[in-house]
Amino acid sequence: MALSKLTYNSLNVTAAANKGIGFGSGADDLSTDFSGGSIRFIKKLTASSSSTLSFLDGTSDVVFDNTYKEYLFTFKNIHPSAESYFAFQADTGTNTSYNQTITSNFFRSYHREDGGESGLSYFTASDQAQGTAFQNLVENPQLGTNNDENLNGYLHIFNPSSSVFVKHFIARTLSQNDDSQPGYVLNNFVGGYFNTTTALTRVQFKMASGNIDAGDICLYGIN
Repeated sequence: MALSKLTYNSLNVTAAANKGIGFGSGADDLSTDFSGGSIRFIKKLTASSSSTLSFLDGTSDVVFDNTYKEYLFTFKNIHPSAESYFAFQADTGTNTSYNQTITSNFFRSYHREDGGESGLSYFTASDQAQGTAFQNLVENPQLGTNNDENLNGYLHIFNPSSSVFVKHFIARTLSQNDDSQPGYVLNNFVGGYFNTTTALTRVQFKMASGNIDAGDICLYGIN
């Protein structure tokens, strides 16, 4: 079978923002006229003994509406002021109660630094069945205050502005927890949905007790 060769001078690959390369109509034609997916940085919040970190659509350059069908929050070096759980909730319209109805599940794998304990477990204490509490993103042992203890990870919320469907979310966090024991690595998996067909307009993060001593939370839009 003969090989087909492209002639360099015939390629149409002039750079274009937010475009992908694909085949054009010509025999040797590559083009950047094809739309590609993108991820857009929206907002970064940095904790400093903060009781909460909140992202509100239309405030301080935050976008959390129908501009994107998927939103991504990333957590970097989240550190608490007291042993506690890191959690989140959302709300609609101008409501600030952060008590939307959630159904969720929670499981995690773990391994202790000295190799003395490891496993995979489901946590009924951190799942919800039509509950309105803040959703935990880490489980026992709690995230502690030792200098080396912190949490990193991400949270996806899908189509929060839909007026037809409930709003699904998926989160994964990795944390190092001491809890007066040899250190643990906790690999936490959380999934669920906000049982509302009203558009979500805001998301808030906090510790179950105490403050978020330090750390960054970034918001991105994905299309």
